[in-house]
Amino acid sequence: MADDIPNKLLLRNKALQQYIYETSGYPKEHKLLKELREATVEKYKAMSIMNLPVDEAQLLSMLVKMMNAKKTMEIGVFTGYSLLTTALALPEDGKILAIDPDKEAYEFGLPYIKKAGIEHKINFIPSDAYPVLNDLVNSGEEGTFDFIFVDALKNDYLKFHELTIKLVKIGGTIAYDNTLWYGSVAQPEDEVEVEFRLFRNAIVEFNSFIAADPRIESTIVSIGDGVTLCRRLY
Repeated sequence: MADDIPNKLLLRNKALQQYIYETSGYPKEHKLLKELREATVEKYKAMSIMNLPVDEAQLLSMLVKMMNAKKTMEIGVFTGYSLLTTALALPEDGKILAIDPDKEAYEFGLPYIKKAGIEHKINFIPSDAYPVLNDLVNSGEEGTFDFIFVDALKNDYLKFHELTIKLVKIGGTIAYDNTLWYGSVAQPEDEVEVEFRLFRNAIVEFNSFIAADPRIESTIVSIGDGVTLCRRLY
């Protein structure tokens, strides 16, 4: 990771993080994922942290494969590192509904998706997610998604959850990214840096809600910036 890019990773031992990347992450990273990751850093600089770190992306890939997912959704795409990760993990007839208002960032990553030969798996909708999710619920798509990955505005997570829980099938999984928010969730609010406070408070509220939601079983995985996995029970 470049020195001028903020570190949102929970593992503060840089040598250990680098060991994970060099031993397990980078050697197994798909060539086109590597190219997209490096191109995103070059173009977007500090904003490139919006893409998944390589070890979290590999966890995402394994989850999709282990659950034999075919129909998935991604809310928040940026340049598409996680989207390309999921598309590569899906079977040939797998589908991803990808939603993000930033069409320009998606189109920056699109050449890598095309090179991988998996563009046919992706339906990209350049829109805010809430109206799309509402339309899906109202058009009979409840309970039809195997897996949903959410990496969007943290203030919207609770609002999204009430719709994603309807759209994912019973036994299916929803993953919410950045649920430890630079580690700030464990700090007293007055000790959190000002620029982190707004989303930090939203994430704390979200985490408390998820922990008490009887419709799911959930766990927070301390990888990357924290990812919460939710399995729908009913």
